Amino acid sequence: MKITINNQQHHFDETPSVETLMHQFFPEGNQNGMAVAVNQVVIPKKNWKRQRLQENDKVILIKATQGG
Repeated sequence: MKITINNQQHHFDETPSVETLMHQFFPEGNQNGMAVAVNQVVIPKKNWKRQRLQENDKVILIKATQGG
């Protein structure tokens, strides 16, 4: 299965959930300040566990940063 994440193509053997994807990309577990959009639709954090990704989905992962 091919999924595009932040404009880079990734291959998965199984259908991952958004939560599984986040654990894979951020194994340290610090997901505070993170936003996820799948096919230009923001997925609320409370739905990450049940939201499954599909072939050719386009995912954007955004981490908020502080600045000034």
